[in-house]
Amino acid sequence: MRVKKLLHTRMRVSDMEQTLGFYRNVLGLEVVEQKVSPRGSHLAFLAVPNSEELIELCSFPSSGTVRVQEDLVHLAFEVEDLEQTIQELQVKGVPITDGPTQSSSGSRFIFIDAPDGYEIELIERPAGVAIV
Repeated sequence: MRVKKLLHTRMRVSDMEQTLGFYRNVLGLEVVEQKVSPRGSHLAFLAVPNSEELIELCSFPSSGTVRVQEDLVHLAFEVEDLEQTIQELQVKGVPITDGPTQSSSGSRFIFIDAPDGYEIELIERPAGVAIV
Protein backbone atom coordinates (compact mmCIF):
# COMPACT_ATOMS: atom_id res chain seq x y z
CA MET A 1 0.00 0.00 0.00
CA ARG A 2 1.08 3.56 -0.68
CA VAL A 3 -1.05 6.59 0.16
CA LYS A 4 -1.68 9.13 -2.60
CA LYS A 5 -2.06 12.37 -0.61
CA LEU A 6 -3.19 13.95 2.64
CA LEU A 7 -6.90 14.84 2.48
CA HIS A 8 -7.74 16.32 5.89
CA THR A 9 -6.79 16.46 9.54
CA ARG A 10 -9.50 16.08 12.21
CA MET A 11 -9.52 17.99 15.45
CA ARG A 12 -12.20 17.48 18.09
CA VAL A 13 -13.55 20.68 19.60
CA SER A 14 -15.77 21.50 22.57
CA ASP A 15 -17.79 24.34 21.02
CA MET A 16 -18.24 24.19 17.25
CA GLU A 17 -19.63 27.71 16.82
CA GLN A 18 -16.90 29.34 18.93
CA THR A 19 -14.22 27.39 17.05
CA LEU A 20 -15.70 28.17 13.62
CA GLY A 21 -15.79 31.84 14.60
CA PHE A 22 -12.08 31.73 15.43
CA TYR A 23 -11.04 30.04 12.19
CA ARG A 24 -13.28 32.30 10.07
CA ASN A 25 -12.75 35.64 11.80
CA VAL A 26 -9.15 35.38 12.99
CA LEU A 27 -7.55 33.25 10.25
CA GLY A 28 -9.94 33.89 7.36
CA LEU A 29 -10.59 30.22 6.58
CA GLU A 30 -13.69 29.17 4.66
CA VAL A 31 -16.22 26.59 5.81
CA VAL A 32 -16.85 24.39 2.76
CA GLU A 33 -19.18 21.82 4.33
CA GLN A 34 -21.01 21.08 7.57
CA LYS A 35 -22.88 17.89 8.39
CA VAL A 36 -23.73 15.36 11.08
CA SER A 37 -21.96 11.99 10.89
CA PRO A 38 -23.81 8.66 11.22
CA ARG A 39 -22.47 8.50 14.82
CA GLY A 40 -23.92 11.91 15.66
CA SER A 41 -20.75 14.00 15.50
CA HIS A 42 -21.15 17.52 14.16
CA LEU A 43 -18.53 18.06 11.44
CA ALA A 44 -17.23 21.14 9.67
CA PHE A 45 -14.63 21.15 6.90
CA LEU A 46 -12.43 24.23 6.47
CA ALA A 47 -10.53 25.21 3.34
CA VAL A 48 -7.12 26.85 3.63
CA PRO A 49 -6.00 29.21 0.84
CA ASN A 50 -3.51 27.64 -1.59
CA SER A 51 -3.92 24.16 -0.03
CA GLU A 52 -5.85 21.11 -1.11
CA GLU A 53 -5.94 19.60 2.38
CA LEU A 54 -8.88 20.43 4.63
CA ILE A 55 -9.18 20.86 8.37
CA GLU A 56 -12.06 18.83 9.79
CA LEU A 57 -13.54 20.03 13.06
CA CYS A 58 -15.58 17.51 15.04
CA SER A 59 -17.89 18.27 17.93
CA PHE A 60 -19.19 15.29 19.89
CA PRO A 61 -20.58 16.79 23.12
CA SER A 62 -21.38 13.48 24.81
CA SER A 63 -17.66 12.62 24.86
CA GLY A 64 -16.89 15.56 27.17
CA THR A 65 -14.81 18.70 27.02
CA VAL A 66 -11.68 18.70 24.88
CA ARG A 67 -8.43 19.20 26.78
CA VAL A 68 -5.38 19.63 24.55
CA GLN A 69 -2.02 19.00 26.20
CA GLU A 70 0.50 21.81 25.82
CA ASP A 71 2.84 21.30 22.85
CA LEU A 72 0.99 18.16 21.71
CA VAL A 73 -0.22 19.33 18.31
CA HIS A 74 -0.37 22.53 16.31
CA LEU A 75 -1.33 23.83 12.90
CA ALA A 76 1.15 26.02 11.02
CA PHE A 77 0.06 28.60 8.45
CA GLU A 78 2.24 30.79 6.28
CA VAL A 79 1.56 34.53 6.37
CA GLU A 80 2.95 37.14 4.02
CA ASP A 81 3.85 39.81 6.59
CA LEU A 82 4.32 38.84 10.23
CA GLU A 83 4.32 42.43 11.53
CA GLN A 84 1.01 43.14 9.82
CA THR A 85 -0.36 39.84 11.18
CA ILE A 86 0.67 40.82 14.71
CA GLN A 87 -1.09 44.18 14.33
CA GLU A 88 -4.28 42.52 13.05
CA LEU A 89 -4.25 40.04 15.94
CA GLN A 90 -3.88 42.90 18.42
CA VAL A 91 -6.88 44.72 16.89
CA LYS A 92 -8.92 41.50 17.18
CA GLY A 93 -7.81 40.99 20.80
CA VAL A 94 -6.02 37.71 20.07
CA PRO A 95 -3.00 37.30 22.38
CA ILE A 96 0.33 36.05 21.06
CA THR A 97 1.40 33.15 23.29
CA ASP A 98 4.99 32.83 22.00
CA GLY A 99 7.30 34.86 19.79
CA PRO A 100 8.05 36.50 17.54
CA THR A 101 10.98 34.15 17.03
CA GLN A 102 13.43 33.86 14.15
CA SER A 103 14.68 30.45 12.98
CA SER A 104 18.14 29.71 11.58
CA SER A 105 16.65 29.84 8.04
CA GLY A 106 15.45 33.39 8.53
CA SER A 107 11.78 32.46 8.97
CA ARG A 108 9.92 34.40 11.66
CA PHE A 109 6.98 32.97 13.59
CA ILE A 110 4.54 33.46 16.42
CA PHE A 111 2.03 31.24 18.19
CA ILE A 112 -1.57 31.95 19.15
CA ASP A 113 -4.14 29.65 20.74
CA ALA A 114 -7.35 28.46 19.11
CA PRO A 115 -10.29 27.44 21.30
CA ASP A 116 -9.62 24.30 23.40
CA GLY A 117 -5.89 25.15 23.49
CA TYR A 118 -4.86 24.04 20.01
CA GLU A 119 -1.76 26.01 19.09
CA ILE A 120 -1.61 27.92 15.82
CA GLU A 121 1.79 28.85 14.38
CA LEU A 122 1.93 31.77 11.95
CA ILE A 123 5.11 31.82 9.88
CA GLU A 124 6.67 34.38 7.54
CA ARG A 125 9.21 32.57 5.36
CA PRO A 126 11.89 34.19 3.19
CA ALA A 127 11.91 33.29 -0.51
CA GLY A 128 13.41 29.86 -1.12
CA VAL A 129 12.76 28.47 2.36
CA ALA A 130 10.68 25.29 2.04
CA ILE A 131 9.87 24.33 5.62
CA VAL A 132 10.77 26.69 8.46
